[in-house]
Amino acid sequence: MTDSEQTFGRSDDELATMSLSFRDGLFAGEVALVSGGGRGLGKAIAWQLARLGARIAICGRDGARLAAVADKLRAFGAEVFACPMSIRDPDAVTRLFDAVEEKFGTVDVLVNNAGGQFPQAAIDFSVKGFNAVIDTNLNGTWYMMQQAARRWRDAGRPGRIVNIVAVVWRGMPGVAHTCAARAGVIYLSKTVAIEWAPLGIRVNCVAPGIIGTEGMRVYPEEARRAMPGTNLMRRFGDVRDVADAVCYLAGPSGAFITGEVLVVDGGNQIWGDQWTIPRPEFFAGP
Repeated sequence: MTDSEQTFGRSDDELATMSLSFRDGLFAGEVALVSGGGRGLGKAIAWQLARLGARIAICGRDGARLAAVADKLRAFGAEVFACPMSIRDPDAVTRLFDAVEEKFGTVDVLVNNAGGQFPQAAIDFSVKGFNAVIDTNLNGTWYMMQQAARRWRDAGRPGRIVNIVAVVWRGMPGVAHTCAARAGVIYLSKTVAIEWAPLGIRVNCVAPGIIGTEGMRVYPEEARRAMPGTNLMRRFGDVRDVADAVCYLAGPSGAFITGEVLVVDGGNQIWGDQWTIPRPEFFAGP
């Protein structure tokens, strides 16, 4: 499949009219905070939660993108708060939660979607490049998790966290830095799910495989062409697949689930390999 045949991402009109797998008003009266809400998966998750009745807070580094998403959601009738910031900065995370509480009250659902990586052979990583990915994908996610948990504890309220990770169990050649960070988030989530169970806090992860978002364009075209052949469905997944998985874990349907990872990858983890950089000739043939 070439780029001319594959559309990456959904338009706002498509997001607004995606069919709903859950009842109307499922998250009515609740506040959902979605990081990285200005594009891709975060944007789709914010749309789906809003369409199910949640008041939405989105954050990210690109203020213009956030504002555009917020305007579209408001036109749809949703209550939205957008906050440009970096989750790498723990003080900015504190200010974010203060601002959301001032606007809407206590957060009920935290979706940690913000993150990023660049494809490169691990042997060529610079110290700065490696640390940047770890700082965003692992440390930033942790700052958000801990801030939410402390506030729920202090308020005597339960809470729900869903972390967007990756399918890391067999390695991810080309993005070793994000593989390390996401594995850290997975086992961090499993550990605090135990520690925070007495507080009524559930912590789960969603691990997407190849999902057709604009973020896919960061990878070389050769790698993108090969990706649909790496899963049993023989295609890219849709942002709705991930948004619905988040809603499942964050809603009443996930009430007896914590410390788990819901894999949404078309069967990649049991069958295919996945290169995000060109596959070496060493691995060609039988």
